[in-house]
Order: sequence, then C-alpha cells, then structure tokens
Amino acid sequence: MCRIAGILTKTTLNTRTGAIAMRDVMAHGGPDDEGLYVSADNKLALAHRRLSIIDLSAGGHQPMHSEDGGVVLVYNGEIYNYKELKQQLQSAGYHFHTSSDTEVIIKSYQHWGTACFAKLKGMFALALHDNKQCQLILARDPNGIKPLYYAYTDDTVYFASEIKAFKTLSVRWQENEAWKAYILIYGYVPEPHTTLKGVRMHAKGSYTTIDTITLQTTTTVFAADAYADVITDEETAKEQVKHVLNQAVDRHLISDASIGMFLSGGIDSSLITLIAKQTGHTDLHTLSIVFDDKDFSEERYQQTIAGLVQSKHKSFKLTKETFFDALPDIFKAMDQPSTDGINTYFICKYAKEYGLKAVLSGLGADELFGGYASFYRGNMLKRLKALPPALLKAGNLLGKDKYQKVTYLADKHPLSEYLFNRGFYSIKEAASVLNADAKEITQIAYNVSVDNNIASQAYGNRASYMEKNLYMQSQLLRDTDVMSMWHSVEVRVPFLDTDLVNLVNNISPSVKYNEAMPKHLLVKAYNDVLPREIWDRKKQGFVFPFRNWMKGNEEICFTQTSKQIVKAYQAGNINWSRYWAYLVMANYNHLHQ
Repeated sequence: MCRIAGILTKTTLNTRTGAIAMRDVMAHGGPDDEGLYVSADNKLALAHRRLSIIDLSAGGHQPMHSEDGGVVLVYNGEIYNYKELKQQLQSAGYHFHTSSDTEVIIKSYQHWGTACFAKLKGMFALALHDNKQCQLILARDPNGIKPLYYAYTDDTVYFASEIKAFKTLSVRWQENEAWKAYILIYGYVPEPHTTLKGVRMHAKGSYTTIDTITLQTTTTVFAADAYADVITDEETAKEQVKHVLNQAVDRHLISDASIGMFLSGGIDSSLITLIAKQTGHTDLHTLSIVFDDKDFSEERYQQTIAGLVQSKHKSFKLTKETFFDALPDIFKAMDQPSTDGINTYFICKYAKEYGLKAVLSGLGADELFGGYASFYRGNMLKRLKALPPALLKAGNLLGKDKYQKVTYLADKHPLSEYLFNRGFYSIKEAASVLNADAKEITQIAYNVSVDNNIASQAYGNRASYMEKNLYMQSQLLRDTDVMSMWHSVEVRVPFLDTDLVNLVNNISPSVKYNEAMPKHLLVKAYNDVLPREIWDRKKQGFVFPFRNWMKGNEEICFTQTSKQIVKAYQAGNINWSRYWAYLVMANYNHLHQ
C-alpha cells in the first residue's frame, strides 16, 4: 500500500520538482520509503511513497525497473494472487530477484501485455512506463478499491493518489463549484468528479494508454459488472459462496507485516474473523471500538467472536471528548468532502496504536448480498413510479423532509431510484440552499455515469449495482482509503475479491435476496459457524453516537451556518443526515486547511 504521483509533459516543465512535491504531500500514505524516476529527456517523472506490507526489504523499492530498463512501475495496492502468477511466469522462463508483488506486475506485463491487468486479483492503481513502446499506462482495479486521479492539459498529464497532490503544483487548479451540490444531494462527490476543475477519477476496471510523445490517449475497459441468472439453486449458491469467500479471506491475510481484523460485532466482520480461524490462521489480532452509550456499543458481540477464535483482542473506547479533539484532523484527512469516514478514521487510528499495518474490513458484503433497506423497496418503488409525474413532483410541497425525495421518481433516469433511496436533499431544496437555479442543480445531479442497461435488470440487481457503484465506490471505498492512509494503515476488503464479486453477480436475485432476512444467503452459507446472536437481531451498522455528541455543540467547529437551516433542524424539520451534509458543505473549505 502506497501513494503514487507523476507528470508527463511536452514542455520544459520541471517534472522532477513537481513530482517530488506531489509525492511528499502524501507522505502519510507511505512513510517507509520514497522513490523517484525521471526519464532521460526529463519529460516524465514517476514518484512513489511506500508503506511496506509485502517484502519489507529494499527489494520492494519503487519506482521498480525491469531488468532491461524498458519498463518502470509505480504502484499502490496489493496483489493477492501474486504467488500463483509468479509460479506461472517462472514456468515460462522468467527469473525473479525480489519477493514483492511489484516485480510480478512488471513481468506479468512483459509476458501478457495489458492483458495482465485482468489477471491481477487484488486492489491496485498503477502507472507503468513502457519506454520501448513510448507509452505511459494508467490502470485501476476492477472494483475501484484504490484511487487514481488524473488531469490532462494541452501539453501535460498529471496523476496522483490524492487530490491534495494537485494543489502543490504551480498550476492554478480552480475549484469545481458543483461539489457543493453533490454533497447536498449525494453526501459525497461521485466519481469521476472531484472538487477541482479538470481533475477526475480514473474509471475502475480500465487502463489508459498515453503516447509519451503526442500525449494522445486511449482508454480500454478490462473488467465490468455483468449480471446473469447462472446459479438458480440455493444449495449450489451457498456451497460456492462459502468456497470462494474462504479462499478470498485466506488470500487477503498474506502479509510480511503485522495484520489484524476490525471486529465491529456485525455479520460481516464477524464472518471474516471466523473464516480466518477456519482457514488455519491462528495468531489472530482483532480490534474494536466501544462506547459508554450502550445503544451504540456492540462490545458484547465483539467479545463473543473474539472468544470463539481466541484472538489477541483490543477494545478502544471512543469518547465525546476524543471525538471533538480529533474533528479538525478528520477534516484535514478527508482530501475531498464527505458525510462519512469518521468511523474509519478512528478504527485506523486505533489500529496504528495497536501496532498493525493492515486491517481486514467487512466492506462490500451489504452491497453484494442485500444488507440495506434499499434492496427490499422494489414493490413500493413500482407503485410510486406508477403515479403521475405531477403528483410525484408535489412532494416538494410536503413539510416532512422524508417525503421530499419522492420527487426524484418523477424523472425517468437510471439514478432516480438510487436518489430516492440514498439522496439527502431534493433538487429544489439543494437549489434553495445554494441559491442556484433548479435546472442547473438537476444537470449536476444527473451528471454521474451509470450503465443505462442496468434498468433492464431485476430490482435486486439494480439496487446492488447502484449501492456498489455509487455509494460504496465513491464514498465508502474512497473514505476508507484516505482515512486509513492518513494513519499509514492499509484496509483490505475480502468481500470485494474479484472471484467473489463475479460469482455473486451470477447468482439469481431470487436466491441472493430475501426481504425476511437481509444477507440471508451469506448467513445460511455459514450457519454452522456464525452464532445466531450475531445475525438474528436488528441491523445496527458501524455507527457512532456523534449525532448526540454534536447536538448543541456545532459552534465548536462549524462557524459557517445558516440560521434558517439550524432552526429547521432544531424544530425537527430536517433530519440529522441532511443537517450533517449541510454542515460539511458549508464548512469544508474553512476546515480543510
């Protein structure tokens, strides 16, 4: 796990100075080593900061060069099947000089070309310079676990792992004002958009080939979500899910550094911990966060699982005082504004205090197996969408904020269902807060890339696609990356193993989803190891009592507020989530210094 940056130019720009500045502002994500490659003509610079997880020796230093010097690589991530690929390459006659997965990527590219990206099982964002072909290749993993931002001007290409890297350059990046509307409507800035004009997130599951002389680019998709009803039998589905998830957890525990598991007490983290024990891992480290407020603390369930696997378990108590002390640092860590990520900030902070360099997370299970309420609203949405659009738009006239979002269903857009389920403010409300034209806000809200063919899928698959490709990708994964890297900790997500995602996408929705029991397929597949008390209770999620802590204390951090919105919140006319989105939007630029 690392941080990468680079500059490719046709001008006399000092790429060395710029790349070093971009690299070093991200030092928190790679405190163990630093590296730089500058081409002979000074037109290309590749920079790297390293967090050593696999091959802790100097052999894992980056940028890494091929033996003939024709290929140079900077890479952020982990390849969990690198040992299998290494064996294949050795059989083909390749020799290795390190035990790192980085060298495996280089030789995989030399052997298979760009077809190698589809063979990599893991999380990655990389830049590869093929000197012989005069190409710079940028690539990102199929599930968008690792970030890769880029910007093109007429004569220069920039890329980096974080937005803050671009701000170190002499180029004056203007703010993308649309981000404020995105925060109010989505609660995050959806990919590929960012807070900076001209800076975008590279599409997941794709690679871009850039001619280093002309800067002409070509982007190719090598992996994409595809749904099919291949598995229609529940028993077969359970057996295969269990087999593939067990393999995924086992692979994700590969490490040469200290690694542990975040144990929240819910189904997902409990399963990962139990599977780790089942697959033969004995020296297990688990950590949890607990609260004095018993309505939020899941200590009882955490201790149950820790006891079953006999892990070396540590609980960290988070208090109101600790939260407020950390809040300014949380905003600095965000990189881009978000209404989430606070939980990840603290769990990674405590993981570092525990002495862990990597932690496994249950992220992704809800999106794949139907853990959210959105998966079971298909019939209700069908009835609502049958109403006349004029009646749906009348939702704006209703006083309760929970009715405002029904107005989205008047639009025949693939995003309308998602915004009804997940949106914060309606178009009209967001326009009012921002003193903007509703048509302008509408254009912003729907300027988000989704697969238009998803509309033809069964509702469960539509919900899964939207939760995975919007909420999870642009908020949960992005927040997890920036908050973990802020503390120099790697978070691994076994539920997003490519084999498991592909398998679940091929299971019939009638088998995957059951309104009577969210994530029922996952629970049934492991009913022999997962205690009933873990799954047979109301879903709580990994939530903090910071709503209670914040009440009446907003002035501690938030100086920019609208008296009208504060009054509406205090009167109960705006729920906490929408209020928090407003506070983040209004105060982000002030706090993110």
